[in-house]
Amino acid sequence: MKAEDVMEPRLPTLQEMQQWTQVLGRAQQLMLEQAAGATGRVLPFDPETVSRIQTGFADEGLALWQRFLDSGGLLRDQPEPAPQGSPAAAKDRRFADPAWTEHPFYDLIRQSYLLLSDYLMKLADAVDGVDPKQKARLRFATSGMLDAMAPSNFPLTNPMVVQKTIQSGGENLVKGLQHMLADMEKGQLTHTDGTAFELGRNIAATPGKVIKETPLYQLIHYAPTTGTVLETPLIIFPPWINRFYILDLSPEKSFVKWAVDQGISLFLVSWKSADASMKDLVWDDYIEKGQIDAIDTVRDLLKVPSVHAIGYCVAGTTLAATLSLLAARGEADKVASATFFTAQVDFAQAGDLSLFIDDEQMKMVEQLSSGGFLDGRYMAATFNLLRGRDLIWNYVVNNYLLGQDYPPFDLLYWNGDTTNLPARWHRDYLTQLYRDNLLVQPGAISVAGTPLDLTRIKTPAYVQAGREDHIAPVESVWKLTEHLSGPVRFLLAGSGHIAGVVNPPSAQKYQYWACDEAQPSLDAFLARAKETKGSWWPDWIEWIRSISPATVPAKGARQPGKGKLKTIEDAPGSYVKSR
Repeated sequence: MKAEDVMEPRLPTLQEMQQWTQVLGRAQQLMLEQAAGATGRVLPFDPETVSRIQTGFADEGLALWQRFLDSGGLLRDQPEPAPQGSPAAAKDRRFADPAWTEHPFYDLIRQSYLLLSDYLMKLADAVDGVDPKQKARLRFATSGMLDAMAPSNFPLTNPMVVQKTIQSGGENLVKGLQHMLADMEKGQLTHTDGTAFELGRNIAATPGKVIKETPLYQLIHYAPTTGTVLETPLIIFPPWINRFYILDLSPEKSFVKWAVDQGISLFLVSWKSADASMKDLVWDDYIEKGQIDAIDTVRDLLKVPSVHAIGYCVAGTTLAATLSLLAARGEADKVASATFFTAQVDFAQAGDLSLFIDDEQMKMVEQLSSGGFLDGRYMAATFNLLRGRDLIWNYVVNNYLLGQDYPPFDLLYWNGDTTNLPARWHRDYLTQLYRDNLLVQPGAISVAGTPLDLTRIKTPAYVQAGREDHIAPVESVWKLTEHLSGPVRFLLAGSGHIAGVVNPPSAQKYQYWACDEAQPSLDAFLARAKETKGSWWPDWIEWIRSISPATVPAKGARQPGKGKLKTIEDAPGSYVKSR
C-alpha cells in the first residue's frame, strides 16, 4: 500500500497527543492503586528510577513531536529511534504493513504508541518491595491494556482497515459484524473455518480401534504399519483440558502416526469431556481409574511386564504422581520409561497462568462451575489471554475489522474444540498445585491414602521443554529433573507449548538442544547443550529403543480388536466428539 493511496485523517494536535498520554497514564494509575489496595499499603517506587523513566519518556516524546513538526509531517525522512525495550517494527506483526512507516500520520501514531508502551512497562517494572506475584499481575495487566489499546485494533487508526473499507465500500465492516455476532452467540472467538475438518477423516484420522470404555476414558489401540513392533508398548496420556488429537492432527503432523510408523505398539487415552455426572471426580480418579487402570489394561492385553508412558502437560504432572504412587506400592516396574511433554511438578515458577489463581479468580471459577463442571470455553479464553496479541487482537483485526474469511488450519481447529473439566478436580489442581505447590513437598499430597514423594521415582525419564513456552516455562519444566532420582534426559525444543511438541521431522522446522551428559542446573545445560536443526522426535525414538530394543511380530493381540479386548468402535471414538 502506498502512502498517497491512504485516506489521511486529521492530524492530532500536541494537546490531543498529551491528552491520550494522560488517559493511558490514568488507566495505569488505577491498576497501581488496585495493586496497592491488594497489598494493603502504598506501592513503593524508587524516586530516582521513576524520575529517570519520566524524564526519558518526556525527552523522547518531545523529540518525536519536534521531528514531525520540523519535517512538515514527513517522518519517513528522519532516522527513527527505537525506544529501548519496545518491540522493533520489523518484528511486530501489528505494524507490518508498509503504510505504518511510509505514511506520516500512521508513522506518528505507531512511534507514539511504542514510546508510550515502553514508558508504561518500565513504570510497572519500577514498582518495588511488593510480592513478586502481585508485581507480575500488575505487569501482565499493563501489557494486556497496551495490547488492547494498540492503534492497529481500531478502524480509523489502522491503514489496512481504512484502505479495505474504501475499496469494499464498507462491506468488510458488515462481514466483520456478522463474524462478531456469530462469535457472541457461541460465546467463543473463532480462529479458523471449522467446516474444513472432520474427525476421523482429515484430522484424528490415524487408523485404530477403541478397545475399552470407562466413565472416565476410552482406550484407543492403533493399527500397526510395520511387520514387527517394539515388545514394550507405549501409552500416551494427553491432557484432559484439551482434546487428545493435538497429537494426531493432519497425517503429516501426527505424532501418533509417526510413532506407529516407527514400529511402536501404540495406545492412547481419550478422556471424557466432563458433565454433571463427573462433579465429584478428583485427582485420585485420574491417577488410579485413569492412568494406572490403562497401564494395567495394556500390560494384561499384551502379556508384557511394563509399558512406556507419555504424559503431556497436566497429564505429565499426573504421570509423575502415578509413578510416585507405583513406587510407594512397590510396582514401579510397571512403567519402563516415562516421557514428559512440557510438564510441571514444581509450580514456583509456573509463569503467567499462575496469575489466574487469586481469591477473586477462584470465586469466579466456582460460580462458573455451579453445574459440577467448568465450561471449556472459560479455559480457552484464559489461554487466549496469555497470548492476547496473537490469539485475540490479531483475530479481532482480521475477522471483525478486515472481514477476512477464516483460513482452514488444523491446529487452530483443535484450539477451539474445547472440553469441560470436573469442577472439584479443577479447584484442587489450581489450589494444591499452582497456588500451594504441594506436589514437591514429600507427603503433602496423598492418593488413596498413600503419601506421594517424587524423589522415590527411579523410572528412566525423558523431559521435554519448549524454549518459548508461555504455559509451562522452561525454568519450571527443568525443576522436574531436580525431583526425580532415576536417569533423566532433558531436551529443549524450539518454539512453545504446542509447536515445540508437534514438530514432525518432515517439516524441517525449528531445532532442539540436548547434552549427552546430565547437567547440574539449567544454566549449565544452556551453556553446554548442542543445537540440532529440525525435529527432536528422532532423538526421542532413539532413547526409547535404547531402553527396550526387543521386537515382536505385529500379530495377534498386537492388532486392534484381535486380543481379549474386542473392538467397540473405530478411532477416534465417541468421547472426543462429545460436547
